[in-house]
Amino acid sequence: MPDARLQERYDGIVRAAAAKGRVLVAFSGGVDSGLVAKLVHDALGDRALAVIADAETLSRRELETATAEAEEIGIPLRVVPVTELASEEYRRNAADRCYFCRQGLAGVLAGIARREGFAAIADGINASDLGDDRPGIRAMDEAGVWHPLVESGMTKADVRALARALGLSFHDKPSNACLASRIPHGTSVTVDLLRRVEAAEDYVRGRGFRQVRVRHHGPVARIEVPPEDIARLEGIHAEVSAALRSLGYSRTEIDLRGYRSLQ
Repeated sequence: MPDARLQERYDGIVRAAAAKGRVLVAFSGGVDSGLVAKLVHDALGDRALAVIADAETLSRRELETATAEAEEIGIPLRVVPVTELASEEYRRNAADRCYFCRQGLAGVLAGIARREGFAAIADGINASDLGDDRPGIRAMDEAGVWHPLVESGMTKADVRALARALGLSFHDKPSNACLASRIPHGTSVTVDLLRRVEAAEDYVRGRGFRQVRVRHHGPVARIEVPPEDIARLEGIHAEVSAALRSLGYSRTEIDLRGYRSLQ
């Protein structure tokens, strides 16, 4: 590895994982948890396990991508069906929604770890995440989840750089968040809304846009793409509007501020 600083971080996390004996990785298919899965697997081989929660808010596309990434890494992947919408606190979609999601996830992972003898649960939170208001991080902290990227001081840029150096094909995968993040706080999260947003995003992606979010605002769908893609989206606005109208959106708007990854 040409970068000595990245090599040091790689070595440090691999050593720490090896010292724990058996590690379960909270896997999402993003570059952060993917890198953690790679490092833990390098340290432990078949004593590592990646677990992804197959909830209503996980798109089928993201599940397929996560499965392919785990195969690339070589780590065993377990898909565990969960229902976030069973939680009334989650469904009501207040600003602390993510706390209840992560609290439930931590409970599921802790149960697996306890039954199967895993010494630690690792996730992909990195140092760049710590400056934001993230109730989900608080829930994982309360559950005692290990944050190896934070422990090693790795930022998002470091994560992408190390993933690239290790040859991971998903090193430049766009940041993503669960489908519920497209629904404004105060609007109840339902399966119907989640599937509508998923279908809308799948359609826009199918038109050649790699990084997309479709925000649900009642009858209005507001589309975010990177600033450099806005002009191209404007060129097919009428076609996109017609497609999304079939999904129940009477109006489609393009957000001229562009894609914002932390919302």
